[in-house]
Amino acid sequence: MDIILEAREIRYQYPRGPEAISGISFHVRRGEKIALVGPNGAGKSTLMQMFNGMIRPSEGTILYNNKVLQYDAQSLRGLRQRVGYVLQNPDRQIIAPTVWQDVAFGPANLGCDEPAIRKAVADALRHVGLEGFDRRPPHQLSGGEKKRVAIAGVLAMDPELLVFDEPTSGLDPAGSEDIMELLDELNHDGKTVILSTHNVELAYPWADRAILMVDGKILREDIPEKAFGNAEIVRKAHLSLPTLLELHIELIRRGFPLPGKKPQTILDMVQGIESMMESRNREEPGTVTIGNVDCELLEALMTLLSRSPDLPIGAMGTRAKQYADTHKLRLNFTYGVIDKCILKALSGEDSLILTTERMVDRVHHRVGAYGEESGTCIRVCELGSGESTYRGGPAESRRPGERL
Repeated sequence: MDIILEAREIRYQYPRGPEAISGISFHVRRGEKIALVGPNGAGKSTLMQMFNGMIRPSEGTILYNNKVLQYDAQSLRGLRQRVGYVLQNPDRQIIAPTVWQDVAFGPANLGCDEPAIRKAVADALRHVGLEGFDRRPPHQLSGGEKKRVAIAGVLAMDPELLVFDEPTSGLDPAGSEDIMELLDELNHDGKTVILSTHNVELAYPWADRAILMVDGKILREDIPEKAFGNAEIVRKAHLSLPTLLELHIELIRRGFPLPGKKPQTILDMVQGIESMMESRNREEPGTVTIGNVDCELLEALMTLLSRSPDLPIGAMGTRAKQYADTHKLRLNFTYGVIDKCILKALSGEDSLILTTERMVDRVHHRVGAYGEESGTCIRVCELGSGESTYRGGPAESRRPGERL
């Protein structure tokens, strides 16, 4: 078990105030997605500010990479390069007159030379979908764009661990979906991600592990289906049950127990319901096609859409959405894309996922994992240069190099 961050019996009390953190212990494994969930005043923000040394515990110890945190200037400088912290309000984090200058602030302070700074800024802006924003004044940006600038400023220092305080605060539903998808991409690229939120609907399907907090203490820590699975504990945390769990409980009460694990996504719920309906005649599953926007894709894509003009299309990631916008493609899905395309396949429909090179394997893995869990073989193909490669599902269904 590779532990990147650990807290041992930490406490913190603000001057002339109540104890904000009361004897908390937990650990974070490298590559995990962790959600700290609790109401306002639970101590989430205070706890997270300890992760990169902004606040020092009154008692107890925090370890990073199995080393106790030191609070001298040099040690904190190194820690903050490895642990990136994104504030809830980006206006408190963005300090420079242009986007480029703001993102360059971190690597410049680390002593990087000019070519390294230019590369770090370009890579960070590309990662968050803000290419071409270099000279824009931050005050002219939308809330979601400001949030992305703040994230880019952290990414430019190439941290191992990313900490987000209420990352979707102040954003509309579409902006929230975009940010959560970006966090998924960062985790897929190897970053460990911790976020705080009071939104159970956001945390439940996203997190590998959920930590429920109230009054500066941890009430429950487990995988989401177990952390949120006890209604009494959820109520003690002043939270509500996730809708899917509440529906699952109600179905059981009505005599319709769903087989398998508790549903964490709409796909899980549909799969459970369909498993109860054994007499139902299932259609032949449709195919999920992947369009890698980092490849020469346009000719093959236009050919596919000319044959299937009503083909449902989803886009994963900012660059994929920008590609769809550039080529005036109508998007049916912009969040939860893989699961929604699996649902289409289960109803016998084909679909297309536009995504980037680094996310192609994630599509194959998710569809393949669903196939192993459900026993349903859904074909996955890659579109590009007129060819498709099937890699999902059982080995006997693979047909490499088959042309569209």
